[in-house]
Amino acid sequence: MPIIVVASSKGGAGKSTLTLVLAQALEAIGATVTIVDADPNRPIVRWKNGKSKSAVEVVGDVTEATIIRTIREHSAHRQFVIVDLEGTANRLVSRAITQADLVLIPLQASGLDSNEAGRAVQLIREEEEALDGRTIPFRIVMTRTSPLIMTKIEKGIIQAVADAEIPRLEVRLNERQPYKAIFVNRLTLAELPAEVTGIEGAIENADRLAAEVIDIIADTSTKKGKQP
Repeated sequence: MPIIVVASSKGGAGKSTLTLVLAQALEAIGATVTIVDADPNRPIVRWKNGKSKSAVEVVGDVTEATIIRTIREHSAHRQFVIVDLEGTANRLVSRAITQADLVLIPLQASGLDSNEAGRAVQLIREEEEALDGRTIPFRIVMTRTSPLIMTKIEKGIIQAVADAEIPRLEVRLNERQPYKAIFVNRLTLAELPAEVTGIEGAIENADRLAAEVIDIIADTSTKKGKQP
């Protein structure tokens, strides 16, 4: 089953938010999902210990010695495994990337984040070399963007990504209050109380992002199937 790895060599890029929002959107359409929380701060493990009735399974306490085995064990019986990695480059991160059907690299609209996203891409290229050239599909994901207007900085970064021929998701993960509230309340988007504003828009954004991810994985699987 598809293994999605969320990676960035910089903390604070929105990895855990992207991971949890994507997992909830996949669960909402009936998929079974395991999140491997490999972030030392364990934000998704803490979320799972709340009162949510979500069936998303969360696994923590993985090490570089167990990460591959953990991913494979869960991918054998879950429709999606999503790995939320530490915001650094280390052996655990490298080992997880080798298992990916798709790597998502969150990128905020800032020069610093742009540089760090480039490092994540380079790490993927290095792992491809170690795998005798096997391609590891990846996409940049613009995160914490305005749902109303694209800033000049964001436009510039998107253009730079395009000029460098680095693949990017068309759907951006917007900056929305419900995405913060799911961690504070330890609930899913659909379970949030009505006083949290913008829930409908957040769910719609998450659903579109999940749909694009599914399409990419399906397209990649089809191309692999056509290879001799």
